[in-house]
Amino acid sequence: MEDTKTFTVSADGAHQRLDVYLAGALFPVSRSGIKKLLEDGRIEVNGKKAKAGYRLRLNDCIEVSLPPEAKGPVEPQAMPLDIIYEDDDIIVLNKPAGLAVHPGAGRESGTLVNALLSHTRTLSDIDPSRPGIVHRLDKDTTGTLAVARNNLSHLSLSGQFKEHTTKRSYVALVWGSVDGPGAIDLPIGRDLTQRKKISTRTKKSRRAVTLYRVLKRYPLMTLLELSPQTGRTHQIRVHLASINHPVVGDQVYGKRKTPPAAPKPVTDMLKKIKRQMLHAKTLGLIHPAKGVYMEFSSPLPQDMERLIKTLEEAC
Repeated sequence: MEDTKTFTVSADGAHQRLDVYLAGALFPVSRSGIKKLLEDGRIEVNGKKAKAGYRLRLNDCIEVSLPPEAKGPVEPQAMPLDIIYEDDDIIVLNKPAGLAVHPGAGRESGTLVNALLSHTRTLSDIDPSRPGIVHRLDKDTTGTLAVARNNLSHLSLSGQFKEHTTKRSYVALVWGSVDGPGAIDLPIGRDLTQRKKISTRTKKSRRAVTLYRVLKRYPLMTLLELSPQTGRTHQIRVHLASINHPVVGDQVYGKRKTPPAAPKPVTDMLKKIKRQMLHAKTLGLIHPAKGVYMEFSSPLPQDMERLIKTLEEAC
């Protein structure tokens, strides 16, 4: 069943644009979310479909029809979840390495979505193939990820990510000695020859910006904190590779041989590393229902902690 919200315009709302009015305190959805609802014909004023720029009049009746939250086609699958926070609107969790966020080509099970559906059947289904999912982490990237439990929360969170109003902080171990702090402002897109890869060699690129600062330098590597200002696919990994400081363990964008001068404990540890040493540490967002800023963090995964400890002991 669809969830319909009804608003009657008061004197304070008269003469405002429809999208501005709805994106205010009355309805916790961003203007981009409102735009999507308008494009889908889910917003009417006085029983007629309206445009974003419609100027409201006193006593106008606005009806917003949210997409129905029906069971998606993905099958539930019992798997452990490291949940940081949960309420009726959102779930925030610490995603482990090796777990894909949602089903894709050739992968129908063993994903975070399968695990979420086993944990709860109350998830947004604006995209039924990816219930609850408003943003992603790469399969082998660990860390903090937010999930929407209803469609209103989904629209709010996806709008925040699209408008880059969330706070996101990553930690990465990269090859070499990095000068910092700094910023990488480099457009990226699908590679010209390898379509599964993201690259700076592309016909259709989009601006991507990543800020970084040095947390600690080691003889072979640097520990960085990174803050992506845009949300492009593989952005951090591609940006770091572009400045010749790829993420340690990155099998796609920065595969490197261990330098011969590396201490044996470090060499032995690196042989065990099969994924990029990248962790989404902190996520800050406005709670869709409460309207307050909330910030969540997850600890470094054990493989990163062990590698850092080995580097410190080898110094």
